[in-house]
Amino acid sequence: MEAMNDDLAALQARIDRTNELLTRMLAEVAKTPSTHAIFVDAGYLYAATGRLVAGTEDRRAFDLDAEGLIEALIDKARQIFADSRLLRVYWYDGARRRIHTAEQQTIAELPDVKVRLGNLNANNQQKGVDSLIRTDLESLARHRAISDAALLGGDEDLVSAVEAAQGYGARVHLWGIEAPEGRNQAEPLLWEVDSQRTLDLEFFKPYVSRRTAPAYEAGTTRPTREDVRFVGAQIAAKWLSSRGREALVELLPGHPYLPGSVDQDLLVEAEGMLQYSLRGQADLRRALRDGFWEHLQTQY
Repeated sequence: MEAMNDDLAALQARIDRTNELLTRMLAEVAKTPSTHAIFVDAGYLYAATGRLVAGTEDRRAFDLDAEGLIEALIDKARQIFADSRLLRVYWYDGARRRIHTAEQQTIAELPDVKVRLGNLNANNQQKGVDSLIRTDLESLARHRAISDAALLGGDEDLVSAVEAAQGYGARVHLWGIEAPEGRNQAEPLLWEVDSQRTLDLEFFKPYVSRRTAPAYEAGTTRPTREDVRFVGAQIAAKWLSSRGREALVELLPGHPYLPGSVDQDLLVEAEGMLQYSLRGQADLRRALRDGFWEHLQTQY
């Protein structure tokens, strides 16, 4: 009987020791702050903010103060996740052969920012960005590096990334950008996330400014082909904004030729923006049409 009592006492001591260790562990977990990260699909960001603030999705037509905007996103997350610390901002963009542009390099040098690049194809469309987002979200959630993810994006292909992170216990919060009309985020993505939030025009206004075309003194300084091509793209963005995608579908089969009325309007508007006559300037007229078509084809 005495031996049995000793065994029971030893067992109770082990139980007490285990409970003590569990209590300590839970206390440490309670003291450990939760962690969040911000995931930005730059393709969605540029297109949606450009459309909202500058009236165009063409990156060449406006400037984005990425540093200021990233600071604003960090501050917004700080307000929402009040008892959490920031891991970092992940910035996903496309680049030809995955070589940083000067702008992407500047963003990569910002503190607490990690730039991840997918490819950019001949039509300036991002390839591989969604898979990068999924890989990072899943990995960080699996290793308990984050408890919350703020995802700024709208593509339906991001659904699998959301599901992967949620499978490891992370909460995914979708941030969207106000759309002038309709919706710019896929419904299946909206259904899958843990919460949704839309950032409005006033949030983005300080960080987006429309570029102005170079001014030329009429009849004197001849613009370059690249300048004229850029103006063609700007006009195409305005044309698409006012006419809509149905008009674009009707126009595309005629490539590379434009209907006479469209071509004439393009010429007149370009001359007004450039303050330079393009009459008799066949090479500049071609550059103008090229810029116009290139922008429309990237939007189809």
